[in-house]
Amino acid sequence: MMSLTIDNNVLSMLGAIYAMLIIANLSTFLLKQTKPELSIEELSLRIKSWWVMVIIFTIALVFNRNVSIGFFALVSFLALKEFFSIIPTRRADRRVLFWAYLAIPLQYYWIAKEWYGMFIIFIPIYVFLFLPFRMIMIGETKNFLKAVGTIHWGLMTMVFSISHLAFLLVLPSANSFTVGGVGLVLFLVFLTQFNDVAQYIWGKMLGKHKIIPKVSPNKTWQGFIGGVVTTTLIAMAIANLLTPFRIEMAIFAGLIISISGFVGDVTISAIKRDTGIKDSGNLLPGHGGILDRIDSLTYSAPLFFHFVYYFYY
Repeated sequence: MMSLTIDNNVLSMLGAIYAMLIIANLSTFLLKQTKPELSIEELSLRIKSWWVMVIIFTIALVFNRNVSIGFFALVSFLALKEFFSIIPTRRADRRVLFWAYLAIPLQYYWIAKEWYGMFIIFIPIYVFLFLPFRMIMIGETKNFLKAVGTIHWGLMTMVFSISHLAFLLVLPSANSFTVGGVGLVLFLVFLTQFNDVAQYIWGKMLGKHKIIPKVSPNKTWQGFIGGVVTTTLIAMAIANLLTPFRIEMAIFAGLIISISGFVGDVTISAIKRDTGIKDSGNLLPGHGGILDRIDSLTYSAPLFFHFVYYFYY
């Protein structure tokens, strides 16, 4: 069992997150007392779910490396399971889905072994080539292209993309950077989730001009720009605590996370709109399913990882 390096800066950042949740609880309590006519039940449910998610994430992050990797593998499994539950699959493909799920422990095994070469090609190449062959052996050709594309896209998004979070944990320290991969994961996850909240708040306050109304009617240019600017400023403020980034690289990282997070969000929204559902599941009260919560990370995780890997490793 390999321990993760938990720096005081990481603990301070986690403390700040818990302080934000306490403030959110106090704010909802005051709203109930001062404005009982307001309906804030959904907000209260969201905050309760945030408490559960943050506590679980904290335990997974600070316990040891294998537990952390296993946690992200579980997230990938739950997200892929939700994806297959909302995307129609052929009856013949049920035997193929076994191999799709089997790719999850194998992908995270490469991470635990710190085998970057296999990690980066296993799903995009080996699984990509194997699954169509397995489907051909079943002998069903109707809707073959749609089926194979759907299954592999789900694997690329829910497993390959999210697994970049876990590989951040096993990156060695670089340039006298003492916080290590835990700091990078916390930086990425916090900013991605904060970006979602910031874009929502700015959109509610100032939103007038819709970006893509057919995909996500509530997304506005004001919300998007406000979220990008706010997230980038926060990235500049906390980069010194959690990352090896100098100020210009912190700005770059903030832009990558905020913009790609938005794209991931609306991409999953397009899938849900296509299938006629509002939420991918009901595992997280007030939020929906796992996929509803990690949609932004499906884009921000791989792009942030390769930004870090290119410039620092």
